Amino acid sequence: MSGLVLKLGPKERVLINGVVVENGSRRGRVQILTPNAKILRLKDAIHPDEVTTPVRRVCYILQLILSGDANLGDGKRQVLNGIEQLSHAFWDADSRRILDVSTEHVVKEQFYPGLKSLRQLLAREARLMAAASQ
Repeated sequence: MSGLVLKLGPKERVLINGVVVENGSRRGRVQILTPNAKILRLKDAIHPDEVTTPVRRVCYILQLILSGDANLGDGKRQVLNGIEQLSHAFWDADSRRILDVSTEHVVKEQFYPGLKSLRQLLAREARLMAAASQ
């Protein structure tokens, strides 16, 4: 069978279709068979106070879609607009590839893989912001 496989650490929490699920005291695996299930690892969640940069803003919107706290159509449109804006700041080939992959996932409404892909830009963004502030 296919589907998303989540490998969870001890006591790790994950949000699945609006329900918080906590793993037991040992590592575990959960296979999600339902297509288009909304899943968010809570360790990956960005707190609203941490939404201070462009990449974090787009990631946060994806997170809101996954948690069910944002309208799917509006959220998807905002994410795609945000990725387009990010493409003006991230010019290198690897960043462009990441943005392209994220866009493909969002267009297909595969929001968790889109978020996972986009999170790869967080460290680059932090380096760019640090260099700009010097």
